[in-house]
Amino acid sequence: MSSPLRKQLVVVGHGMVGHRFVQAAVERGLTETHDITVLGAEPRPAYDRVALTSYFEVGAEALSFLPCGTYDDPRVTLRLATEVVAISPRQRVITLAGGEDLHYDELVLATGAFPFVPPVPGKDLENVFVYRTIEDLEAIRAASRKAKVGAVIGGGLLGLEAANALHQLGLETHVVELAPRLMAVQIDDAAGSTLSRHIETLGLTVHTGAMTEAVLGRRKVTGLALKDRNPLDVDLVVFSAGIRPRDALGRAADLAIAERGGILVDERCRTSDEHIWAIGECAAPGGRMYGLVAPGYTMAEVVVDALLGGGAGAFTGADLSTKLKLLGVDVASFGDAFAADEDALEVVYADAVAGIYKKLVVKELASGGYELLGGILVGDASAYGVLRPLVGSGMELPDNPEELILPAGRGATGSTSALLPDDAQVCSCNDVTKAEIVAAVSEGGDCDSAACVTACTRAGSTCGSCKNVVKKIVEDHFAATGRTVDRSLCEHFAMTRQELFEVVAVHGYQRFDDIVAGHGRGRGCDLCKPAVASILASLLHHHVLDGANATLQDTNDAYLANLQKNGTYSVVPRLPGGEVTPDKLIVIGEVARDFGLYTKVTGGQRIDLLGARLEDLPAIWRRLVDAGMESGHAYGKSLRTVKSCVGSAWCRYGVQDSVGLAVELELRYRGLRSPHKLKGGVSGCARECAEARGKDFGIIATEKGWNLYVGGNGGAVPAHAQLLAGDLSHDELVRYLDRFLMYYVRTADRLQRTSTWLAEIGGVARVRAVVVDDALGLGDELEAAMAQHVDSYFDEWRATIEDPEKLARFVSFVNAPGAPEPAVAFQEEARATTLTLGTAVCRLDQVQRESGVVALVGGADVAVFRTYDDEVFALANVDPFGQASVLSRGIVGTTARDEADVPFVASPLLKQRFDLRTGVCLDDPEVAVATYDVRVVDGVVVVGARRETIAS
Repeated sequence: MSSPLRKQLVVVGHGMVGHRFVQAAVERGLTETHDITVLGAEPRPAYDRVALTSYFEVGAEALSFLPCGTYDDPRVTLRLATEVVAISPRQRVITLAGGEDLHYDELVLATGAFPFVPPVPGKDLENVFVYRTIEDLEAIRAASRKAKVGAVIGGGLLGLEAANALHQLGLETHVVELAPRLMAVQIDDAAGSTLSRHIETLGLTVHTGAMTEAVLGRRKVTGLALKDRNPLDVDLVVFSAGIRPRDALGRAADLAIAERGGILVDERCRTSDEHIWAIGECAAPGGRMYGLVAPGYTMAEVVVDALLGGGAGAFTGADLSTKLKLLGVDVASFGDAFAADEDALEVVYADAVAGIYKKLVVKELASGGYELLGGILVGDASAYGVLRPLVGSGMELPDNPEELILPAGRGATGSTSALLPDDAQVCSCNDVTKAEIVAAVSEGGDCDSAACVTACTRAGSTCGSCKNVVKKIVEDHFAATGRTVDRSLCEHFAMTRQELFEVVAVHGYQRFDDIVAGHGRGRGCDLCKPAVASILASLLHHHVLDGANATLQDTNDAYLANLQKNGTYSVVPRLPGGEVTPDKLIVIGEVARDFGLYTKVTGGQRIDLLGARLEDLPAIWRRLVDAGMESGHAYGKSLRTVKSCVGSAWCRYGVQDSVGLAVELELRYRGLRSPHKLKGGVSGCARECAEARGKDFGIIATEKGWNLYVGGNGGAVPAHAQLLAGDLSHDELVRYLDRFLMYYVRTADRLQRTSTWLAEIGGVARVRAVVVDDALGLGDELEAAMAQHVDSYFDEWRATIEDPEKLARFVSFVNAPGAPEPAVAFQEEARATTLTLGTAVCRLDQVQRESGVVALVGGADVAVFRTYDDEVFALANVDPFGQASVLSRGIVGTTARDEADVPFVASPLLKQRFDLRTGVCLDDPEVAVATYDVRVVDGVVVVGARRETIAS
C-alpha cells in the first residue's frame, strides 16, 4: 500500500509562540505526516522577547532560541525576512511580498502584535522609538550615545522593562503613565505607590496620572508636553503604551475579527476558516487577546493536538498571574487581585519602611472559614509559590489568613505547604505539581531528598524561586510518614556541616583533596566545596584564593566581589559603623566616575559601586586601598556590617556611644567566615534607629549598659532578634558576643541564618545556657578561637593586589587579557564561525585543576575547563538561563549518574549544572549549551569546531 501524500503546513510568524509551535510539532511527531514551512518577517530567528532588556549585556546570540539558524528536522524549512502580503482561503494559497505563491493544507498564523503608539503630535520625530524587537533596541542604543535624558511613555510591564533599558544605557530616565499608578492592570494603588518608591530610589522619576499631549521638537526630540504639568526636557522618547494584535492578514482574508481586534478563534484555536488557525497575540479566543507568552504556548500545544487528529485539547482561558522582578523589585499578582467579587474581603500587610506590600483577597465560606481569591505582593513575593495554587482550589485557609503574609516573628505560622492541594502547581516554569513532588519521595519513588526531586522532576531547576517550597513539601512529607530527613551535606559527604567541621578540626586538614579522600567520595560539587572552603577559612585564617582552595570558592568569593546578573561585579569598601571621612567619599566618587560605575547607598550604611568588569577589579581596589579603605566582605558568607545610629555623640536621646561600639565590633569581627552572612546593629537608645533587632546580633543601649539580642534578620523571611542578656558591661558584651558567633560558626548548617539555627538548636534559652552560663564548658575555647581570628586578620584585597599569582585570575580572556568582557560585539559573528584547524588558546598549566578560564575564539566566548584528571572540555560561555557570559567562573565538580561520575560546571548565576561532556543541563535536559572540540597538544590547549548540542 502506498503512503498518503504528505501535507503542507505553513506557519506565518517566527516569534516565541511560532517557535514553540514548531518545537511541539516536531517533538510530538507532526512532521511524520506534514512538511512545515515557517515564514518569519524579522531578519533573525525567534528569540527571547521577554528578556529583551538583557540584549545590551549579552548580545543577540544569547537570546536566540535557534542560534544555528535552522531546525534539526529536515522536514522543517525556516525562511526569514519573508513578508506575507495576502491569504487566499479558497485556493489555500498565501502570497509573499516578492509575488511568490505558496500552497498550504493547513495554515497557522502566529503573527504576534505591534506596539501601540498614541496619535500625539511629534510621534514621528527623530529619536522617538518603540520597544519590541532587537532592531528597536539597537536603534535606541545608537541614539542614547548622544542623548542625556529619556522618557518612557507607559508604566506597564513592558514600559518598566524599557525604562530599565534606558537606565542601563546611562540616561536620566522618566516613566510617564496615564493611569494613577504603575502596572495598573496587575496591582492596586497602594502596591503601585510601593513600587514607585522602589523605582525612584534607583534614580528614575515616575509620573503617574500624566497624559502625554505631544512630543516636542522640530526634527529631533527636545521635550515632552504633559497635560496640566510642566513639560519634561528629554531628548529621547520610547513608546511602550501597550500592544495591538497583528491581524491585518486575517482582516484582508475576511476571517472573523474580534470586536477589540484579534483574529477570532474557537477553543481549538481554529479561525472562521476550517484550515486556518491562529495562536498567540494575534488570536482572540472568545474575543479576548492575551498579551502574555504563556497563553500563546498553550494555544500552540492545542493546535498541534488538533492537527495530530486526536485528544480533547482546548484553550479555555489562561491564568494571568504574574511574578517577576522589575528594576530589582519583586512583584506578583494572582487571581482576583482587585476584589471584584462582591463578597470579597481584603487582608493587607504593609511596611513602608521596608518597601513591602502584601494583600490577600479572600471570601468567607458557609463553614465560617475563608477561601483565597487572589492577591498582590510587592517587595517580597516569596509566598507566591504557595499562595497562587490555592486560588480556585476550594481549600479552606487557616483561621487567621493574615498568617500567610505576615513576616516570621509577627504571628506567621511558618510553612504553608500542607495547605497546598495535590494538583497545585509548585513549579510554574516546568509545570510540576505538589503530587508529583510527593510521588517522587513516596514509597516506590526514586528520591530521598529535595535535591533529588529537583533532578528528577525539574521543580526548582529554572528560576529557583520555588526551591524552598519544594524542600518544605519534602520535609513535611517525611515528617508525616515517619521518615528521617537526610541532612547530608551532599552526595559526596554523608554528614552534616557541623560534623564535617569537627572532622576537619580534629584531623587538622588543610586541603579539600585530603578531606574528600578520607571522609567522602567523588570530586565534590557546588554544595560541598564552598562549605569546605568556609570551614577551612574559619579554622586556618588563610587567604581564600591560596592555591587549590581558590577552586572551592563560591560565585562571589572566587573573585572577591558580588557577581551581578550581567556578569559584572559590585565593589563595596568597608565603612565601619557607617562612618566615612570626606576624603574617602571623594575617592569613592572618583573611582565610580573613572570606571563608569553606578553608585548606591546600601541598607547597611555603605556605598555600593556596581557594574565593575572582572579585569578592572584590581585597579579599582588598588585605588581604594591606597586611600585607606579595605574589603567590606559584601561578597562573602561573613560579617557584612554593624549598622549604627549617631548615638550619644550627637543625638539628644542617646544614652551610649553607639557609633564607637559599632566601629569596634565591625573591626573585631571583620572577615569572620560563617555558614551564612552576618549582620549587626547598635542603637544608642530604646528608640532603636539602627534596627538592631533585625540583625543577627543587635545591641541596644540602656542607662546601665547594653542589651544583647541575637537571631534576627531581614530578607524574604524577616525575624526579630531575641534578648540573650541585658544591662551588660562593655567587656561582658564582647565576651558573650565572641562566644555566640563562634558557637554559630561551629554548629550551624550550610547556608543557615542565625534565626533558623537558633530555632533548631533549642531556642534562645539553649544558646543562653551555652553562651552566658557556659553550661558545656566551651566558653574559654570559643573565646580563644575568636581571639585567634582577630589576631590573624588581614585585608583580602590588599593581599591580592600585592600577589601576582592571585592577580592572574582577574583577566577577561586567557588568550586576550586586554580585551573587554563580555565581548558583546563579537557574539553576532559566532554563528558563522567554524574552526577546522583549531585555535591555541593557552598552556594547560594556565588552567587550574577543577576550574575554568574563558578564551576568545573566532569572536566567541569559549569556556575551557580542566578536571582533576587533566581532562579538558570546552563550552559556550553564555549561561542560557541568566544570559550572561559567566560559565567559566563556575565550580567544577562531579555527580553520580547511572553508576558513573559525570563532570559538570555549576553556573555562578543560578547554579544550574551543565555536563562538561555534552553541554546538556543536568537540572533541565531540554536546555543545553554548545560544546567545542578541544584537545591538548604539547601542553597547549587547542579549541576547534563548535558543535551544537541537541537537548533532550
